Amino acid sequence: MSEDNPDSLIPYDDVVQEALRAVVSRVLGDVCLNGLPGDHHFYITFKTRAPGVNIPVHLMERFPDEMTIVMQHKYWDLKVEAEHFEIGLSFSQVPAHLYIPFSAITAFVDPAVDFALQFHVEAEAGPEPHDAAGNDEAIFEQEDGSNVVTVDFGRKK
Repeated sequence: MSEDNPDSLIPYDDVVQEALRAVVSRVLGDVCLNGLPGDHHFYITFKTRAPGVNIPVHLMERFPDEMTIVMQHKYWDLKVEAEHFEIGLSFSQVPAHLYIPFSAITAFVDPAVDFALQFHVEAEAGPEPHDAAGNDEAIFEQEDGSNVVTVDFGRKK
């Protein structure tokens, strides 16, 4: 038996990524219809330069690679479509409209129930340091034994 695994002709990693992004879409769709239930709230991290992302210039300058938003108390105009979601948030008292394709999301966390998903997104350039999210000051503490699902299939280069 060989230690080398054969290259798959089936794109399993892409299929799994797509299925897990459908989880995010469904959850946001439910919130769009019914609001956030109980103590649920979300941290959503996305690549700001991913295809289709549309955020204000001042946010793009502040977060040139990746940005985390907090969806908890102060958001408005949430719209969920098949390939993206839109949301209104305030950053330093300045309202902003964000258009985020699900394919740009790198992480989705619901700290109220210790649930997290991580995604692989092809980056155009290497990550740059950025400021912390400015739309909410909630703190997420991850404990051992969490229900974190990491999906990052190593690609052969």
